[in-house]
Amino acid sequence: MADGARPAGAVATAPGRPLASDAAPAPPKAPAGGWWSPRGRERMLQLAFLVPAVAYLLLFFGYPVVQNALMGFQEYTTRTFYTGEAPFVGLANYVTVLSSGLFGTALLNTVLFTVGSIAGQFVIGLGIALFFHRRFPLSGVLRSLLLMPWLIPLIVSGAVWRWILDQDNGALNRFLGGIGVADNPGWLTSTSLALIAVIGVNIWIGIPFNTTILYGGLQDIPQDLYEAAALDGATGWRAFRHVTWPLLRPVVNVVLVLGVVYTIKVLDIILGLTDGGPANATQTIATQAYHLSFQEFRFGEGAAMGNILIIISLVFAILYLRANRRALAR
Repeated sequence: MADGARPAGAVATAPGRPLASDAAPAPPKAPAGGWWSPRGRERMLQLAFLVPAVAYLLLFFGYPVVQNALMGFQEYTTRTFYTGEAPFVGLANYVTVLSSGLFGTALLNTVLFTVGSIAGQFVIGLGIALFFHRRFPLSGVLRSLLLMPWLIPLIVSGAVWRWILDQDNGALNRFLGGIGVADNPGWLTSTSLALIAVIGVNIWIGIPFNTTILYGGLQDIPQDLYEAAALDGATGWRAFRHVTWPLLRPVVNVVLVLGVVYTIKVLDIILGLTDGGPANATQTIATQAYHLSFQEFRFGEGAAMGNILIIISLVFAILYLRANRRALAR
């Protein structure tokens, strides 16, 4: 090879310049999906909005539920506030409340109150929603007025209905006596009428919720389906059965599950009207838990009763949703 000739493939460099292989390596690039990338910063912003909500749920919902579950296994009384001692008693609180002679009555009243309230609220709410599904003058104003029972504070509703149902000076008995239908029945003092009266008041309170949710579900059903069904002769009841009801079932599931979970723990209306009386005729599991905790100060037994109520609600929701899912899969 001649002097000064370069080998094949050699890279020519200027005198005094380092070879490319001797240059410092380039700094590594940040990964495209890192926290400081645009996508990462967006995720951090989302988490920043989510953290306060999660903290609120854990503090005001998670902690009370866990604490109530623990109290159900402790002898928690007024002495605990002074000594800080709450001895572990296992299932003794549950055995006490379940073996109580009042538990059977409270459970039966809870079932009757829940079933009666949900049936009345749903049937009337669905009827009103179907009525307002047809447009007519002032329909928007009337729909707004229907929300009044739902917007009024429950303690106010209880006081008003207590006056309406009063045996001696109530507006209902005055009206019935004026037309000669009844002679001063004791709506809130009779053991046979008190639960019916309380159910009626709870139905009045729950109608706006059912109407609003069901009306929203009806609005989502395309009008073209009704027109196509009418061409096949399906109108009126047949259109409701084959078009409205199948498409409304997901909304119905939400209404019923939320309605049961809410109704099964109703407390303020019953306390405001009858306080669980007369003679425990309107005593439910929720009111019994309240009485045990805040009138008899047996917080452990009251917590056990509340935990039983939570378990009943969860079991119902799981069984109902599972049964409905199987029905839809057929």
